[in-house]
Amino acid sequence: MQIKKTIDKIPGGLMVIPLLLGAIFNTFFPEVLAIGGFTTAMFSKTGALPILGVFLFCMGSQLSFNAAPKALKKGFILTAVKYAVGVIIGIGVGKAFGAAGVLGLTPLAIIAAMTNSNGGLYVALSGEFGDETDVGAVSVLSINDGPFFTMVALGASGFASIPWQAFVAVALPITLGMILGNLDPDMRKFLAQGEKLMIPFFAFPLGAGMNLYDIVNAGGSGIILGVMTAVITGFAGFFALALFREKPLCGLAEGSTAGNAVGTPLAIAAADPAMQALVPVATAQIAASCLVTAFLCPVIVVMMDKYLTKKGSSWARVPKPSSPAC
Repeated sequence: MQIKKTIDKIPGGLMVIPLLLGAIFNTFFPEVLAIGGFTTAMFSKTGALPILGVFLFCMGSQLSFNAAPKALKKGFILTAVKYAVGVIIGIGVGKAFGAAGVLGLTPLAIIAAMTNSNGGLYVALSGEFGDETDVGAVSVLSINDGPFFTMVALGASGFASIPWQAFVAVALPITLGMILGNLDPDMRKFLAQGEKLMIPFFAFPLGAGMNLYDIVNAGGSGIILGVMTAVITGFAGFFALALFREKPLCGLAEGSTAGNAVGTPLAIAAADPAMQALVPVATAQIAASCLVTAFLCPVIVVMMDKYLTKKGSSWARVPKPSSPAC
């Protein structure tokens, strides 16, 4: 059976196929993932974190000290652009149509979904289609996790500061890997093998945190929100990187909604009770956006990669040498 070759024919298949399988199991056979032992530890939704941590360590080992400033630059560009685009659209809808929004989409759902990106998906795509500086940018991109920036945009001042632990938790594996890789070229070569190897193993548990029924519950508005997020924020990141003379392909990898954004409406309502009535519909819409962008974002990245390569554009990615065999 040519399983690997078949997966490679699907846009972002190494990420999308395990992700879809995880969502299917969580939707229709959740008891399988809760069996306990190694199965639950590896395949349930909590299993993504340790594997993703190893992946970040391996990717960090490929990041030279000289490349670190560029990684930070890309991270700040993408974070600022994604946040600005989501806030402008969300506040614009609110000003024009009020808190009820338009097409069933509320400003709360728009801002929460469009400003909060899926770090795991970004890391997987940038690891395949970018270089070490693109992956390293995730240490900055992590600041858009959680409800804080959505609260700022909506004027709900329930939180006073961003938890600094969130920055350290993401940056530490990358930093440790970078130090080790720079100290010993042989370790860098050895750890390079973990780049692609880890992707399907953290993609499945990421999918296991999703439920396909969320798309049905959200209706068309949730799908529209997912498409808006993938296309608008993704291409905003693409052109922003190009504007700053960086290879822009991985800007498209920011066109997603993180799973933790689902809890944002409830956190907002806790700070501003006036938002309580909007929580159920906004939560369903954001959950749908998480699923839609998880599948649409990789497709957009792959299609643009093929287009730029065929065109011979300087924006196309540079093919990576094959990793040495284990």
